[in-house]
Amino acid sequence: MRRVTGMYFSPCGNVEKVVRAMAGAAAARLGSEPVFVDFTRPSARKREYTYGPEDLVFVGVPVYAGRVPNKLAPFLAAGIRGAGAAAVPVVCFGNRSFDNALAELYALLRGNGFAVHAAAAVVCEHAFTPALATGRPTPEDLAQAAAFAVRAAEKLLENAPALAPEDIPGDPAGAYYQPLGLDGAPVNFLRATPTVDYALCNHCGSCAAACPMGSIDRDDPGKTTGVCIKCQACVQKCRRGARSFTDGGFLSHRAMLERDYRRPAGPKFIV
Repeated sequence: MRRVTGMYFSPCGNVEKVVRAMAGAAAARLGSEPVFVDFTRPSARKREYTYGPEDLVFVGVPVYAGRVPNKLAPFLAAGIRGAGAAAVPVVCFGNRSFDNALAELYALLRGNGFAVHAAAAVVCEHAFTPALATGRPTPEDLAQAAAFAVRAAEKLLENAPALAPEDIPGDPAGAYYQPLGLDGAPVNFLRATPTVDYALCNHCGSCAAACPMGSIDRDDPGKTTGVCIKCQACVQKCRRGARSFTDGGFLSHRAMLERDYRRPAGPKFIV
């Protein structure tokens, strides 16, 4: 019997769907009940999570610029300890590519004492635009993710060897993806923050509650008090459509993605 845990950073909710489908299916195969850890909010990343040889842990994050979100790296490197536990790194990407993200998450977990027995990159609707991978993960996507998780659980039952670094595509220290505009030139919107239409905003606080960095002022939602990682949680969860990104570089990059990456991408499952 192994304890199965699903951990995820999921500002817009899709990584959570994927990890819950995987951990639930693996737990059912192993005859246990899954436990879930949502480390999206800052408070959840202030503690350390420790696992051992009887644990199987699915760890899911979105792909930002082809890598693990850089603001998560310190927590992932120091806040999750394996001590011989089995792990499955899971990255979710918005139809362009997962680039080096899966290799990076694999390396982080392996460096923390986990034995990585399987790994996955799953397509989800792009956070910047619903025009890319619209509505994904679909029920079919989640069924594929669950079937993969069952195979990962069966691999543990068979005492099969863990994955080696060369089994995982990408470079854990590879470069970040450089966003491009419609003209093909690099764009930089690192300092961009969402704007607020105060004619629509009713100060309900949903945006501040949704921000995974805790960077939105609850009294003045138009004020960004810390780093913005462009996750779009505040935009998507605003009930009145009062928030948006208007930065020119961001809008040009989004338009490029909508033009060049509409073809349906597929998942990558490694067992």
